[in-house]
Amino acid sequence: MSRLRSNQQGFSLLEILIAFSILALSLGIVLKIFSAGVRTAQVTGDYTTAMQIAQNLLNQAGSERPLKTAEFQGSEAGVYHWYLRISPQQFVSPALRFDDLPVALFHIIAHVEWDAKQHAEARVIELTTWKLATKDE
Repeated sequence: MSRLRSNQQGFSLLEILIAFSILALSLGIVLKIFSAGVRTAQVTGDYTTAMQIAQNLLNQAGSERPLKTAEFQGSEAGVYHWYLRISPQQFVSPALRFDDLPVALFHIIAHVEWDAKQHAEARVIELTTWKLATKDE
């Protein structure tokens, strides 16, 4: 029985240190991957919120806000700063006379920006649309 014990020496200190070093590096890489995923999810959430704000602003033009030359600005939750610009769209065409039409076309721009905590510059979303409105006499 003593013969079996003398043949079993176990792991050396160097082997254990190398194993722990490999484990520490592996855990560091895994944590870095997970933190990048969390950061990406946060940025995606910020873009989704900004997109909803911009879309809501476009929907307000013509319903809650009249279609006439104007600029509006504000902020949501103190983080997202926005402005809405409504301006008439001018056409130049020698073949057609757009002035005779009973409707006017308006160009609408919704601009939303917010501060990114870990970036030097602000993030921005800008949506554009056109809407028709009857001409005011």
